Amino acid sequence: MKELLAYVAKNLVDNPDAVQVNEVSCDGEVVLELRVAPEDMGKVIGRQGRIAKELRTIVRSLAQRRGTRVSVEIMDD
Repeated sequence: MKELLAYVAKNLVDNPDAVQVNEVSCDGEVVLELRVAPEDMGKVIGRQGRIAKELRTIVRSLAQRRGTRVSVEIMDD
């Protein structure tokens, strides 16, 4: 799931080398923290959060098939 999120994010942004995905386990749920370059933040979030919502949907559907719970957090530093 981490690799899928990184792959999709790298194809959305202008600076794919800055994409980082960290996996954190918390209360039986896996949290994927996505970090991108500040200038690419809008491309990952999209208008009215549509792209971010779709990223979460894709990752959740894969997690559901594997029987795990996953959430995606888009981090800004």
